[in-house]
Amino acid sequence: MTNPTFHHLSHIDLDGYSCQLVMKYTPYKKFNYNANYGPEVKQKLTLMLENIKKAKESAFILITDLNLTADESRWLTHEVKKVNDSCCSVKLQLLDHHGSGAESAKKFDWYLLDETRCGTKITYDYVKENLEFDEPDWMEKYVNVVNAVDLWKLEEHENFEYGKVCMRLVTETRELNRIMFPDEDSHYKISLLLEAVKYINEPHAPIVLDEKIHALKKEFFKSSKDDTLDNLATKYVVELLGKARKEKTIYYKGYKGYLSYGVGNTSIVGNGFLVAYPEYDFIVDVSYRGAMSLRANNKVSVALISKEWANGGGHPNAAGGRIIGFKEQYRYDKVKQQIEQVINDKESVAGELHYKQEE
Repeated sequence: MTNPTFHHLSHIDLDGYSCQLVMKYTPYKKFNYNANYGPEVKQKLTLMLENIKKAKESAFILITDLNLTADESRWLTHEVKKVNDSCCSVKLQLLDHHGSGAESAKKFDWYLLDETRCGTKITYDYVKENLEFDEPDWMEKYVNVVNAVDLWKLEEHENFEYGKVCMRLVTETRELNRIMFPDEDSHYKISLLLEAVKYINEPHAPIVLDEKIHALKKEFFKSSKDDTLDNLATKYVVELLGKARKEKTIYYKGYKGYLSYGVGNTSIVGNGFLVAYPEYDFIVDVSYRGAMSLRANNKVSVALISKEWANGGGHPNAAGGRIIGFKEQYRYDKVKQQIEQVINDKESVAGELHYKQEE
């Protein structure tokens, strides 16, 4: 296989994103995906296969720091074979250290399991042995840092303490929603880790990095003038929402709305979006469990929309409710399908929406 496109699925912790940081220094075309355990893994693998079939080009599916069940491994083997037979050449490789994947590792030759190394170290060693690699001078030390904290090697005190700060750098990086903005969220986390490695050899490195985290986050979001982290991140998120308008627009009874998923902070982000994009009549943010938060700016009563969609309520410009039977999703397109089904079911309800609530 010559210069395949890498589709790289990894975990959502320090070890998982560090696997993708290692791969950043290979010359291949790459797409990153991230998942936590459970149904999200299969949803992301399905998305990956869909993207490979659309592109119709040779691909390398790389899975790191995630174990697959025996059923998931059989399913993936079957799906990759179908793509190979009908579309394009696909190679499959999994690199992991979780013992819960032992059954799969025994049955599938593409499944590499090594409990003695973290996912990042396995990936690093694999890349050095099998792929083109432009390794930066800090990489080996950084890999050892991740290995120490992920495997809880307390005896490696210096690496362990720095790894703890790097771990928090990832786990407390929640400004972007990884379902709504997967590429931007991945870029954000990996960019912060790239900043972190600059201090890896400093005296008292864990303390130095700990004190710089807030400033590093602000610097990522800053475009011109300084502001609080909350305000900088809000402005950034509103801009991301705006760039995705074509994909995320919905309509209800002639009114133009915007559908977001799991963004939260609707009073600030939602109102900021409606001010920035006045062509929209309302915005609705749906939580992972189906709770809705709606905002408008005097163009339509979201209290009435919420009542019709979910027997909810509130004020004309701010309302909420919960969608009965909503199924948590890990892909935005699947969320939109559910909400559009709700809209289609409710479109037939007689009567027009009005801004003023009925007396």
